[in-house]
Formats: sequence, C-alpha cells, structure tokens
Amino acid sequence: MKKIICTLFGLGLGTLLSTAAPRPNIPDEFPRFTVPGHEREMDSLRDLFWLHYPGTAPQATLWDEWLTEAAFWPATLADGQADKLRAAWRRTLLGRIVDPEGYVATHQHPSITHQLGWPFPFWIQGRRGCGWHFSFKNTVGEPWRPHDLSKPDGWGVEGGYAVGVEDEGWRLEVTNVTAVITAAPWKCHTYEVPFLQIRWRVEGLTQSEPFIEWTTPKDPQFSADRRMFFALPTSGQMAYQMIPMYRHPQWTGEVAQIRIGLGNRNVGKVVLQAFFSHYDTRHNINEANFIRGSAKYFWWTRDLGFLRDNLQRMRMALRYTMTEHQALERNMVVTTWVGHDGRSGLKRNADGSKEIFTGQGIGNNYWDLLPFGNLDCYATIQYYDALRTMIAIEREVRAHPEWQMPLGVLAMDPARLEQHASEVKSVGNRTFWNPRTRRFGACVDVDGELHDYGFTFLNLEAIYYDFATDDHAEEIMAWLDGKRIVEGDTSQSADIYHWRFGPRSTTLRNIDWYFWAWNAPESIPWGGQVQDGGAVLGFSYHDLMSRLKTQGPDEAWSRLREVTIWFQEVQTAGGYREYYDGKREGSLQGGGTAGGLGVDKEFFESVLVPQAMLYGFMGFKPAADGFAVNPRLPQSWPELGISRIRFQGNLFNIRATPRRVEIDNEISSTEPVVVRLPPGTWKGTWLSADGDLSELPDGGAFRLTWRKPGKIQFSLLP
Repeated sequence: MKKIICTLFGLGLGTLLSTAAPRPNIPDEFPRFTVPGHEREMDSLRDLFWLHYPGTAPQATLWDEWLTEAAFWPATLADGQADKLRAAWRRTLLGRIVDPEGYVATHQHPSITHQLGWPFPFWIQGRRGCGWHFSFKNTVGEPWRPHDLSKPDGWGVEGGYAVGVEDEGWRLEVTNVTAVITAAPWKCHTYEVPFLQIRWRVEGLTQSEPFIEWTTPKDPQFSADRRMFFALPTSGQMAYQMIPMYRHPQWTGEVAQIRIGLGNRNVGKVVLQAFFSHYDTRHNINEANFIRGSAKYFWWTRDLGFLRDNLQRMRMALRYTMTEHQALERNMVVTTWVGHDGRSGLKRNADGSKEIFTGQGIGNNYWDLLPFGNLDCYATIQYYDALRTMIAIEREVRAHPEWQMPLGVLAMDPARLEQHASEVKSVGNRTFWNPRTRRFGACVDVDGELHDYGFTFLNLEAIYYDFATDDHAEEIMAWLDGKRIVEGDTSQSADIYHWRFGPRSTTLRNIDWYFWAWNAPESIPWGGQVQDGGAVLGFSYHDLMSRLKTQGPDEAWSRLREVTIWFQEVQTAGGYREYYDGKREGSLQGGGTAGGLGVDKEFFESVLVPQAMLYGFMGFKPAADGFAVNPRLPQSWPELGISRIRFQGNLFNIRATPRRVEIDNEISSTEPVVVRLPPGTWKGTWLSADGDLSELPDGGAFRLTWRKPGKIQFSLLP
C-alpha cells in the first residue's frame, strides 16, 4: 500500500501532457504582451504562456472552467492550431457525459472504480469491499487493479452451466429462464460498497430484468425484499454497469453473500469479466465546471449551434446541484454521498497510535486526498459562480429570440437565479467563515467541525469569484500579506510566499485530515506535498486577480513581476525539472511522484498565470454580443498592448492607456460587435477602415461593424 500511495496519491490528476522544458521557438503569430519599459517581463510572460499553451487542450472535467480561459483567444494560425483547438473543445464539451439525473462525469483516466467518477479509491484499498476479476482485458494495470485474477471457486450457477474462464472472462451458458449466478461467500460492509459494478457481455437474453440480491448474517436466505434491479445491456457488447446499492433501504450493515439474478425469459450466453464493489468517487464540482466551460466556449465563438445543443444539458447540470446537493433549499452545497461527510479517514490517538477508517474521507474536488464534504465551502464557491454564469446565459437567450434556443421546463428565470445567488453568498459567508482565523474553512463535517488549515487557494478563489464579502476579502488579503498573523499557523507573514511564484496552498501543517489511504502524512516534511505547505503555480492567477480587485494594479503588478523573475531563473536553468533538481529547496509533483510544487506535468492550470494580462490588467470580458474592456494599468505602465485576440469572427489587437483604448481588427466582419468601456464619456473615432459605429443608450457601449480591416480609437473625454 505504501508504494501505491507514493506513486498514485500525490494528487492523482491524470494524463501527463504538459512539458517542463523551455521552448524558445514561439511562432510569430502567437499573442504578445507589450508594455514599454517592461519588455523583459512581458517576454517572460509570453514564454510562460507558450510553454503551457498546448496543455490547454481538453482534459478531465475538472479543468473545463480554467483551461477555457486560455484556450480560445490566441490566434495561433500555424497549421490551423487555433481552429483545431476550438474544434476539440467543441467536441469535448458536447461529448461530456451528463447522466439522466444531471450529474456530469469526471472523464478522468479509467480505473476499477465509479465509471463517471475519480479513478480512486478503489475496492482493494479498503478492508470491507468485495471483488472478483476473471479477466483483465481492457482493464488498466497495477496498481489500479488486483495483482491476480480470480477463479470461480465457490460460485454457483442455477439455470445454466459454466463453460470455463476465457480471455474475456468466465463464460456461462444460460439454459433455463430465471437463471441465477451466485458469488462465493464474502463478508463485506455496505458502507464500503455503495456501488456494485458488473462487467459482462450477454447474448440472447432479451426482455430480461437482471437484479442483485444479498443475504446478511442475520438473514441468511436470499429474498425478493433485498433486490436491486438494473438495466440489461446491449446484446453482444461488453458493458460496465454500476448499480447504486446505497439507494436500497435495506442495504445496511454487513452483507454475507451476493448473487446476480438474470431475470431472463429465454436462453443465451453470459461472459462475466468482473464483479466488484466500489466507492462513490463522483465529484461535486463537475457540474459547475462544465457549465462555465461551455459558456466560455460560446462567448468566445458565438457558436449558436453549440449552445442550442448544450443549453439544456447545462441547465440539467445546474438543477442536479440544486437538488442532489440541496443547494436550492439550503443555499450551499451539501454533499451526502457515502464516504463524503467531511470527516477524516484517520484518527491520531493520544498514545500516538492511529485508527484507520476505510471508506471515509473521500475527496470530491481538486484535492483528491482531502475530505471536503458535507457542507462544502469550495463546492459552494464554484456553484455560486456557475449560478452567475447561467444568469448571464439565460438573459442572453431571452434577449435574442431569433437564436431559437430551447426554453421549456428546464429553463431558469434569471431574476430568481440572481436572488438565489445572493442568498448563497450570504449563507456561505456566515457558514464557512472562521471568526478566529478570519478566513474561510474547507467544509463543515457531519460532526459540526469547520476544517481550516489556511487554504489560500480556497480563500483567493472566494475573492476572485466575488463570493467573499468586501470585509472578508480585506481580512483574507491582510492575512496573506502578513499584516495580521494567525496564531498557531505553521507559515506566517512573508513565509506564506516561501515558494516565490505564489502562496503556499495551506499555512497550517496537516497530518490529521485526509482520506484513509493517505495515512502517513507525517512522513513527508512540511512543504513536501502540494496540499500541505506546498504550492501550485496556476493558483497564482487567482492571487493576482484578487490583488487587482482589492488592492489595485500596482500591488498586482508587484506580485506578477516577482513571478516573472522566478520564471526567468527557471528558464535559465533549463526548465522546471532542472531548476528543482535537488540543488535547491523544492520538490516537484507530477508524473506519479509526490512532491510539494505543482507546476508542470498534470498541472495544466499553470497556463492561467499569463491570463492576468488579458482578463486582469486589460479587463477583457467576453459576452455573446461583444466584450468589455476595462484597463487597469500600474503607474509604471504607459500603455498595455495585447495582440492577436481571436474573438468570434474577428482578430483584434488592443492597446490601452489610462484614457484611450485602440482596437485594431485585422480582418473584416459582417457581424456587429458591442464594445463596452468603463464609466465615463467616451468618443469613438475611426483611424482607418470603412466601418459602422453607433453609440448605445446604456452608456460607454458602442456597436461596431468592420466592413474591412481597420482601427478605431476610443478616447475618454474630460
């Protein structure tokens, strides 16, 4: 188990596509950031952007919200890269599995656990699960599965006979109706078996109604009262079917034996590849990520066909969180899935011994080792932002009936969503705020305990997504800046930014609050794991944006400049892996190795950092009909230019000074674009091109149509 933990559970974030090596050959057409007098820093940010840009291809649902920030806007025309990337995202978002209830699948790499959830934990990591694997065909290898294949010893077949174990599994001939396949006796506990999964192929068993039955030590006879039905798979195809046993009221306590009733009305064949238990590894933030990623794709592309095909799925996803997680009723995300109650999977006793509670402490968001659950602050923040996203989408749909978007029973009233979002913010700030430390905690578990280890990422995202009140945002930034000290924290004052490129993920040593298989956290020193004093480069984006929002552009630029200095040193050394090669403090996580710093490999979100230039300092905000520009320039910046912004059917270069915004479109377009500027009286003047310009009545907004390539200048009048 120790080997499995060390290789699997550093963060478990999947396919490794990012590179750590410098790549100086950036295509000329890749966007540039221009600030006179700060060329070196701008070149460094461009290098950082290009280094991680290929990693903005679609990954698991976890990244749908973050990677879309960077994926769509660069007009990288070499080999049609931009078009290919947009097409890939279109296919991925339309292909996200949304189950009949509205849950959005995780789409992480395969495993022997929940097919729509995270790859671990799986049943062999517990003590009271059960499982038989008669074939490993198309099953991921060790340590994601048992070491040895099972044998059908102790199994029984009624209404048929066993042919033998073949390449695909245990082959059975079904010769009679209502056949039953009884597993060998195996005592397991329902707490660790919320789901059963059967991997099998059936032939000829049409109109069958298969089911699971079980016995208990107190009731040793199978009974129809303890029966859970499931659907018959398509004939001739290997199917992986999950059966939610936890929903049956009698699925409680210890189970002695399980059997599979075929419920068949005719004869046929069965190949049983595997039959095993698994934990509930679903993630409670998938819906929020999917909604926001889909909205951003639409805003950047104005792909009406995409929105028409995906809108009802987005609504279903939001309604799933509202109902399954009680968000509409309680104005927060309440996770009640088995094993997700917010309690740790380990307990440290006074004498130094440990108790391990297998099945307890399962993670359900970015941090797969930490048992966020029950009243979940992180998921509530993401839900709040998803609400605001759907408010914008629903308003745009109603403002454009010519789009012919579906309404119906799934449509949501944006005014009611607005009221609900306000209540979520109010309730969340009361529920999750720690009055002693004056910051947000991770969650409130079923015992009423608020878990607070100084989660910087959570608090910064609370500010970034406008979840934190102004007073709470001020308290958070004062803590991070060392202007106030949280007594008892392991990291305080300047040490919070010990890793230079961003704050530590946590500021209080955590050796007690994890999922059960990560049960020796004390064996790794402080800062040696990303979720315990380490740091993640991508989270620096939320730090920068929060500083810009609460402290202004000069503070944000001061922090960003430190990031560029660090990155220049990294590049000079030859890349992340060369820089952190043991000659200096810091170990890298990624590629199956546990470490303290998340910058490359599966940390695709590193691409977020340079996005502060577009979304932060330039204040660019896309919408269906156009975009807003709200430049916020540090005093040392005479101007800011960002080139090759591909917005819908346009290719923009934008240059801004404190009182002027110039927008140059390199191509012509017949579709009007609404440009929204900061409060004030603005005058628009064509500097070149033949186009249309009209001022809109809502102030600071202009509708433009570029009939041919050209530039327009907006000037703020005294």
